[in-house]
Amino acid sequence: MELSGAEIVVRCLAEEQVEHVFGYPGGAVLYIYDEIFKQDKFKHILVRHEQAAIHAADAYSRSSQKTGVALVTSGPGVTNAITGIATAHLDSIPMVILSGQVPTHAIGLDAFQECDTVGITRPCVKHNFLVKDVKDLAETMKRAFYIARTGRPGPVLVDIPKDVQMAKCKYVYPDEVRMRSYSPVSKGHTGQIKKAVQLLLQAERPMIYAGGGVVLANASAELARLVDLIGGPCTNTLMGLGAYPASSERFVGMLGMHGTYEANMAMHHCDVLLAVGARFDDRVIGNTKHFAQHPRKIVHIDIDPSSISKRVKVDVPIVGDVREVLIELINQLEAAQQSLDAGALSKWWQQISQWRGKECLKFAHSDTVIKPQYVIETLCKITHGDAFVTSDVGQHQMWAAQYYGFNKPRRWINSGGLGTMGVGLPYAMGVQMANPGADVAVVTGEASIQMNIQELSTCQQYRLSPKIICLNNRFLGMVRQWQQIDYGSRYSESYMDSLPDFVKLAEAYGHIGVRIEKPADVEGALREAFAAKNRLVFLDFITDQTENVWPMVKAGKGLTEMLLGSEDL
Repeated sequence: MELSGAEIVVRCLAEEQVEHVFGYPGGAVLYIYDEIFKQDKFKHILVRHEQAAIHAADAYSRSSQKTGVALVTSGPGVTNAITGIATAHLDSIPMVILSGQVPTHAIGLDAFQECDTVGITRPCVKHNFLVKDVKDLAETMKRAFYIARTGRPGPVLVDIPKDVQMAKCKYVYPDEVRMRSYSPVSKGHTGQIKKAVQLLLQAERPMIYAGGGVVLANASAELARLVDLIGGPCTNTLMGLGAYPASSERFVGMLGMHGTYEANMAMHHCDVLLAVGARFDDRVIGNTKHFAQHPRKIVHIDIDPSSISKRVKVDVPIVGDVREVLIELINQLEAAQQSLDAGALSKWWQQISQWRGKECLKFAHSDTVIKPQYVIETLCKITHGDAFVTSDVGQHQMWAAQYYGFNKPRRWINSGGLGTMGVGLPYAMGVQMANPGADVAVVTGEASIQMNIQELSTCQQYRLSPKIICLNNRFLGMVRQWQQIDYGSRYSESYMDSLPDFVKLAEAYGHIGVRIEKPADVEGALREAFAAKNRLVFLDFITDQTENVWPMVKAGKGLTEMLLGSEDL
């Protein structure tokens, strides 16, 4: 039986057990949309902007163990999607993007709604394909899903010209993929793991530094077991929050630019550092020369060999799937029948307790003005730390990371690498599609939420009911903070003096809007919002304009050179 290219696309998605596709139709993909109309294997979610389609598919993947799928048209459909694709690429999120293209004979002739999709997306995808022959389409689709979710995951784009969608051929979906040029390693080198075990057993001040790779590899249980075996402190990156439970006594908080005092000091002063699924990026370790001043042995586990010794030279590199490597590491530690020096560990924890005594996340409560930190603490309290929390980017993102105690992986959904504003609401849509019935909170600011606020319409159409927690300080908050600290309080273009009435705006889209101005009303408003299970509630919290995110490591400074508050300025 012969099928058209459009039919093959739809059949391949069904073969991959895709349940949701996020997209926006246009001329170059109408054949595919016509076939979507005829099938019942998966549901299509019509967003209001292509950027939101990619973000929603991205969060769908982050909050589950599925591969997100998005569908956009050619030209502006693709260029609108670029920000979302780059966001997913930097955070290593597995997803497949299908894009329409002008007919093959028109490629390169500046046809209507034509762009060089392969060229434009090449720097921000794991891989991309331009399908010129319908006979290659099924195999390309199979390869796209395989590449997206194996090795270091990432977005893969398949560009499909309109004539390829029309053409017909015999349909055969491959059972497996064989690619000579792509064979990711999963098993870690046994000898390297043995070296790591020897280093860890000799450690007096061990430290475990876990990143988003632990979440992506579904290795949280193995990480917890390893921390128990070693008995040392564990810190998570922004992307790794939830990989190790925040409620554990061994958790010293997030590290890095806005990390805790105890996490940053322990990271700097440990003698053996075990980095698991993390990449030593600039927001985590600050100045690399400062970081290298204090000698330590470093073991680095990562699926991507190019991430190892990229910014910081390590002593024991281990390339492999994080979960599989941790399992073997645990087995070798248990087989060694040897523990770390209990006396040395006790002294190490005494030192960490002293650092904890700084209470670096303590803030001044107020009876007159709403403190943003208090909103997040209360959100955590009423959701029992069990909600899916999506965030936009800025001060509110950091407060959510600091004050919402994540005990489970895949509950914290935010843009780490690219730092993309506007992701919070479409992220919530993807999360709710992947996790129906779950509590979903969008932590955002009055600036970020406006970047994709049109998706309130999508939420109304599909009866999605996230709770939007807008920490409204009438400023581009993080920009204002930097301007205060580094630019002599010259607030250039960071003040928002023409904000909409968010309550009326939410109501205009068919949702519930609430404005909260008093600290005494915060908990009640949050409880009422989450009690409205089937309604989207927009909570506009009017917060303290002067509040900053502390601690803070300024650009170019080292981890131990933290500002703990305004008194350090």
